[in-house]
Amino acid sequence: MKLTPLTLALIPALLAGQVQAAPTTLGKGEGQLNIVAWAGYVERGETDKNYDWVTGFEKETGCKVNVKTAATSDEMVALMNEGGFDLVTASGDASLRLIAGGKVQALNLALIPSYSKIDPRLQNAPWHTVDGKHYGVPYQWGGNILMYNTKVFPKAPDSWSVVFEEQTLPDGKSNKGRVQAFDGPIHIADAALYLMSHQPALGIKDPYELNEEQYKASLDLLRKQRQLVGRYWHDAFVQIDDFKNEGVVASGSWPFQANTLIADKQPIATTVPKEGVTGWADTSMVHSEAKNLTCAYQWLEHSLNNKLQGDLASWFGSVPVVPAACEGNALLGKEGCKTNGIDNFDRVHFWRTPVSQCKSQGTCVPYYRWVSDYIAILGGR
Repeated sequence: MKLTPLTLALIPALLAGQVQAAPTTLGKGEGQLNIVAWAGYVERGETDKNYDWVTGFEKETGCKVNVKTAATSDEMVALMNEGGFDLVTASGDASLRLIAGGKVQALNLALIPSYSKIDPRLQNAPWHTVDGKHYGVPYQWGGNILMYNTKVFPKAPDSWSVVFEEQTLPDGKSNKGRVQAFDGPIHIADAALYLMSHQPALGIKDPYELNEEQYKASLDLLRKQRQLVGRYWHDAFVQIDDFKNEGVVASGSWPFQANTLIADKQPIATTVPKEGVTGWADTSMVHSEAKNLTCAYQWLEHSLNNKLQGDLASWFGSVPVVPAACEGNALLGKEGCKTNGIDNFDRVHFWRTPVSQCKSQGTCVPYYRWVSDYIAILGGR
């Protein structure tokens, strides 16, 4: 076994016997399945009857699906630490923490026949594959795009400067108090990505791998941004309301919010600025102590069927991990995957958990410092 930093982090869990071997066969379904998921990820037609990929699964397998939604990756990790869940739809800033903490188990891909349908670029992605072992099944991906009010910006803003630097917007008013930022430590990577273009002398090669100087510059930028932000967001529905009713005109966001606002006839559009974007490639992972293992594996296989992948992409504004799902889906439409950013894959810097030993420059600032320092910034320090 190669002793990578993550492997070293895994050793305590291995010694404690928390990382169990992947099953070789599956028994009878247990009758229920408990999932921690992002809002909008596991739909049963209650919001819109056209979007339902749970009811059919329940009828086919006999596994009743219970969903607990989480608003942030930190909340997902906390819930998985508490236990009582079988599956989680984790982003890359949570998945490696769950693996290192022994909270998710390695998978037997032979029990998930549709795995081969997944986009090859995601099949062995480093946020769910460690030392050749797969700890999750890719679910959807997308970018943290710039959402803006088209009445304020008749032409799409081409830079993240509108949320990082104080300026007069095209409507003649300041951006102060009219922009938002994500309420999570991983937002430090958005600042680092901006500095990659605007302060190249810092030498940032990867927004998740920052030395002390690069990290300090990112925090300084975020302290400046603190003076501009009216409200930090993590709840998608609160952000939707803020754009609709509270005068917010620009923010990093997910396609889900933009699609919801556009469907409501609001003056909203999105863009990928010249600096690029951070993003998420979410992975379904099985709890190391899952009580409903057969139902969990049945869901993992179900999650890769073309209709679910296409319907979910249409609903959430994301991109399917199964490319074939882009074709022939009535809800997604012919141009749906293009609209949702499938061509932007190479411009997305996918969320990862920052670790102290990093590839680009040896020693980097680890995630626990991101957490404490970001909390301090939100508190005005």
